[in-house]
Amino acid sequence: MASVVQSHFILSSRHPRHASFSNLFRTTFGSPLLQNERFGQVRPTPRMGNIRCTMLGNGLFTQTTPEVRRILPERNNNGLPRVKVVYVVLEAQYQSALTAAVRNLNSKDRDAAFEVVGYLVEELRSESTYQTFCKDLSDANIFIGSLIFVEELAQKVKAAVEKERDRLDAVLVFPSMPEVMRLNKLGSFSMSQLGQSKSPFFQLFKKKKQSAGFADSMLKLVRTLPKVLKYLPSDKARDARLYILSLQFWLGGSPDNLENFLKMISGSYVPALKDVKMDYSEPVVFLDSGIWHPMAPCMYSDVKEYLNWYGTRKDAVNMKIKDPNTPVIGLILQRSHIVTGDESHYVAVIMELEARGAKVIPIFAGGLDFSAPAEKFLVDPITKKPFVHAVVSLTGFALVGGPARQDHPKAIEALRKLDVPYIVALPLVFQTTEEWLASTLGLHPIQVALQVALPELDGGLEPIVFSGRDGRTGKSHALHKRVEQLCTRAIRWAELKRKSKEEKKIAITVFSFPPDKGNVGTAAYLNVFSSIFSVLKDLKKDGYHVDGLPETAEALVEDVIHDKEAKFSSPNLNIAYKMNIREYQQLTPYAKALEDSWGKPPGNLNSDGENLLVYGKQYGNVFIGVQPTFGYEGDPMRLLFSKSASPHHGFAAYYSFVEKIFKADAVLHFGTHGSLEFMPGKQVGMSDVCYPDSLIGNIPNIYYYAANNPSEATIAKRRSYANTISYLTPPAENAGLYKGLKQLSELISSYQSLKDTGRGEQIINSIISTAKQCNLDKDVSLPDEGTQLSSDERDLVVGNIYRKIMEIESRLLPCGLHVIGEPPSAMEAVATLVNIASLDRAEEGIRSLPSILAESINRDIQDIYRGNDKGILDDVELLRQITEASRGAISAFVDRTTNKRGQVVDVAEKLGTMFGFGLMEPWVQYLYKTRFLNADKEQLRTLFTYLGECLRLVVADNELGSLKQALEGSYVEPGPGGDPIRNPKVLPTGKNIHALDPQAIPTAAALESAKIVVDRLLERQKADNGGKYPETVALVLWGTDNIKTYGESLAQVMWMVGVRPVADTFGRVNKVEPVSLEELGRPRIDVVVNCSGVFRDLFINQMNLLDRAVKLVAELDEPEDMNYVRKHAAEQAKELGVSIREAATRVFSNASGSYSSNVNLAVENSSWNDEKQLQDMYLSRKSFAFDSDAPGIGMMEKRKVFEMALSTAEATFQNLDSSEISLTDVSHYFDSDPTNLVQNLRKDGKKPNAYIADTTTANAQVRTLAETVRLDARTKLLNPKWYEGMLASGYEGVREIEKRLTNTVGWSATSGQVDNWVYEEANSTFIEDEEMLKRLMNTNPNSFRKLVQTFLEANGRGYWQTSEENLERLRQLYSDVEDRIEGIDR
Repeated sequence: MASVVQSHFILSSRHPRHASFSNLFRTTFGSPLLQNERFGQVRPTPRMGNIRCTMLGNGLFTQTTPEVRRILPERNNNGLPRVKVVYVVLEAQYQSALTAAVRNLNSKDRDAAFEVVGYLVEELRSESTYQTFCKDLSDANIFIGSLIFVEELAQKVKAAVEKERDRLDAVLVFPSMPEVMRLNKLGSFSMSQLGQSKSPFFQLFKKKKQSAGFADSMLKLVRTLPKVLKYLPSDKARDARLYILSLQFWLGGSPDNLENFLKMISGSYVPALKDVKMDYSEPVVFLDSGIWHPMAPCMYSDVKEYLNWYGTRKDAVNMKIKDPNTPVIGLILQRSHIVTGDESHYVAVIMELEARGAKVIPIFAGGLDFSAPAEKFLVDPITKKPFVHAVVSLTGFALVGGPARQDHPKAIEALRKLDVPYIVALPLVFQTTEEWLASTLGLHPIQVALQVALPELDGGLEPIVFSGRDGRTGKSHALHKRVEQLCTRAIRWAELKRKSKEEKKIAITVFSFPPDKGNVGTAAYLNVFSSIFSVLKDLKKDGYHVDGLPETAEALVEDVIHDKEAKFSSPNLNIAYKMNIREYQQLTPYAKALEDSWGKPPGNLNSDGENLLVYGKQYGNVFIGVQPTFGYEGDPMRLLFSKSASPHHGFAAYYSFVEKIFKADAVLHFGTHGSLEFMPGKQVGMSDVCYPDSLIGNIPNIYYYAANNPSEATIAKRRSYANTISYLTPPAENAGLYKGLKQLSELISSYQSLKDTGRGEQIINSIISTAKQCNLDKDVSLPDEGTQLSSDERDLVVGNIYRKIMEIESRLLPCGLHVIGEPPSAMEAVATLVNIASLDRAEEGIRSLPSILAESINRDIQDIYRGNDKGILDDVELLRQITEASRGAISAFVDRTTNKRGQVVDVAEKLGTMFGFGLMEPWVQYLYKTRFLNADKEQLRTLFTYLGECLRLVVADNELGSLKQALEGSYVEPGPGGDPIRNPKVLPTGKNIHALDPQAIPTAAALESAKIVVDRLLERQKADNGGKYPETVALVLWGTDNIKTYGESLAQVMWMVGVRPVADTFGRVNKVEPVSLEELGRPRIDVVVNCSGVFRDLFINQMNLLDRAVKLVAELDEPEDMNYVRKHAAEQAKELGVSIREAATRVFSNASGSYSSNVNLAVENSSWNDEKQLQDMYLSRKSFAFDSDAPGIGMMEKRKVFEMALSTAEATFQNLDSSEISLTDVSHYFDSDPTNLVQNLRKDGKKPNAYIADTTTANAQVRTLAETVRLDARTKLLNPKWYEGMLASGYEGVREIEKRLTNTVGWSATSGQVDNWVYEEANSTFIEDEEMLKRLMNTNPNSFRKLVQTFLEANGRGYWQTSEENLERLRQLYSDVEDRIEGIDR
């Protein structure tokens, strides 16, 4: 093992108390235990704490050098001909076998002297290593490449080898990207026409045949050699045959096979050896697939034979493995590791599982398709039941296709047959052990893309790193503490398959954020306690031991949130357990590490001063517990720290209780989302000193997550090992009109029918007056009442007001909160279907309903949208008619598919009876009564067939079913998360939610959408900025938005700076190219990109791409007035004394393992003094840059560059991409808003314009932030339809109302873009209305107190001017509700 001294890492620690690197190193390899003298318990060495890793060397992920793989012949080789071999491989498992083969050849062969040097493909990122590679190739005889699937590196290999190809004696490339495969050359055999030639030989590589990539095509080739050779001319047959033999030797991988391979190729193709007869043996061929065990006498091709051997073993260390009731774990291994002798990490896992009493069936495959071997060896062919209780893949790859082309449907089909938990553990590929341990990022981004993101699409869980790599020998070695964690967790998942329902213990964990009694059970869009009640009733009916469950969901809330021992309704939650300090330290081995942040236990959080308190309530074998919060949300000083603090003692005690005292078989985290997965640690591929890994311990984690939030669900999946099960967001409805807005709509109808009579002028005055009362004068330019207007001018005023109120009326909003197990009724799904129908789906040949209807009257829908946006009255009215007709036609269709109770019956059958009868189709019948009676019936039929399938998915109910599958140790089918309107494949919910292949974005369609939004944004800014383009735009990239839109906002950044993404053969985007200024038709806009912490974790490859894009543009030789990136970078380079490339740093986020600017926490908890403090939080937390020239360093603090870049911003910008989440629904949006901050940083003190792009409908809009906040207030906070829908959910509903008001204050604090009337109207809606006030206070007094406090705070901070009378009323109310909560009767 390479010593730490040799490694290019220095660990600097600010506190001498922090653990040394050697301690950290030992913690992962073994368990150096220290005895605690005071308590006598055993605890591991402390963890890294706040250690910062500084990487020297080349700043890349790996500092290994090819010199460790260079073998030179002895000097006195008697003048033998020299054969030089250069190889490039993805992984290092061939290194030791090749080294042994060459050393053996040189020690005994008298025909040639062999020199070999090998490169790991990742090392070629380093320019100096690449130059050495090119130099090595210049005098090489033979080049070998294998598994070269990283495009940017494949291009480098191709460029270097192509130059030397004609001179080289042989070029052998095994499964790799097509452009590298085409380099193959062996005598007359070539693959330069790979994928094009008509020959059956090349047909094997055609894309359509490649379900599992090249490797399996090649295995097929090996097996079908005789057939293939028939078609080849005889002079080519020998070379083709030797290529096939080479492949067999390579796949055979043992030192003997590789020795004979080198002899065969050298003897056949190196000219200096043409007169030498080099004897070689035929390849030793191993099974293509089979079962391998280190103690077995052979590989097995029959599972029964293997089980017979297993049952008669004499060597078993743990006799439990012969017990028929012991858990059985299936392992999936790569054959190449076994045949090359690089299998010690596999042996360690097998031995650890057996030592813990589990039986193992370790299967392997030679290709990259493991689905057939999994079915063949892990499923009983007769009963069709699995032999195993859980499966762990140790390959790290997707089940079908490895790093090349994946076939996820085929993988899912195989895993469905197995029907057990499927874990995909990770061997380190691109880093040595030391490099991974020292990295704050954790795993290399390419490994995250290939070996974390892709297996998730198969339904893979728990990306635990279980083996490292030695920098010198290239050999894998087990990381023993990680192997223990992996094996224990695998057995715990397997136990869920074996245990009876009655004995299983489940810990349901709810969240309380911000920490307050009124917030217990916080989760996005979910009625948590009603859902838990529904789940527990079902589990009880199913045989789980649920005891003493109250009669109603309301009673369940009371049980959990009230301490029954307290005299009044106390401010304390129900205490389930008191943990004394000694017990806490015994149960929590990492407790000591928390003292740096929190001092000695118990501290003052979740504590009574003596004990740590666990809040919750037990019902038989079910515990409902309240997860503690971060703990620092109320401390302004802690919120300023650039890196997040460790969990506090109360947080750690909660998880110690769940695992070790309650002894949960599974924990169910209930709703989006808690704090566990956001605790400090590596981003992906955690070590045992990362807090999420320590906290979750060995408990299987099941997590209900909102279907529309795949990004944060993915963080939970990767950092807390969660099986994430999606739940539906509430059914959407149109916002509708109310009060003055409704009156305004009626006045406009009157105007349209009477405008040509003498009354037109009179009505227009009423319209203007009512519009002003509704505060629409902020959104529409209105003349003074009584102004003389021409007929056209009147129409334009009315058209603009009409456009605005139709925008409000048609806005989608989720009504109420979802309850698990209660899918929407058919009629509740209508608004969702109308919006699904409003989008063109070119890839599926589906036209949108509005475009079909517009075409029927010879209009183009885009023209109508443009006319509507300009306020042309006829087009506004026409768009309203199209919207009405769409709703009517879809309602008629849905009505026909439901029964009398409003439930959807068999849609397919109903559709069958509808089609083919022309007029009988309900949508046709409806449209006959409108002006759109000539709509194309074929296009309508195609659309409604699709809508029928969508309707079936919307009302399907699988959320409870999937939870029960997970609790029973079954496979939960994976499915994408996202917006069901853009991507109905998100439905039905109840799937193991995943994101997407991070290298697949942005797509071509996303780029086209991005261009439209960017053009509209720049036009809007020009109009607001005296006709000038903005020189810099500061914007935000979110994880979920980019998943939902396949990278639209990512593509917006690219289009602003003027580059386009370039996809490789597999459709992966790892390259950009500049768009010419002629094509762009405008200057390149500079950008400051703030990536959310979640985006950073999920899309670090894309951060790399963006940074390369900005630097590429900064270095273009273009005039500064046409390239603002170059202009600003040059100015900043001069001021900072650095290169233009370094000054062009524009891609920022949090430090690794930290999330958010904490502005949201400060606002939600009222723990801030002034706006300057919020701005300092933002700068402190968000000033970490990603550098594509040194990606291995991770996030580096570059506050000065960040401030300089922000100080040039003339506009700030964010995206809204789905109707469910808007600006005041969540705190993330204002948390990332730098509007006021930019004003303070600008030398001229000018406030930047703030814009929001709204792509929630087919007609994308760019509005100002102020316009969007007003639209949000009108459609949600002030809209009776919305707040009554929320109040129908009871306790949780009051909290939702309070949250919207708090988030509105957040926007006042960061941008100053909230109008006074918004607060005034909210006060009259919720405080002045006596009946409403009582409902809020009685339903959730704690949240009502926070609502009153927020009104007072808005006034106190200067955001709301109101009467003294209103303020006095609020102060009195605050006092009354305080007394009530404290139980004081005055």
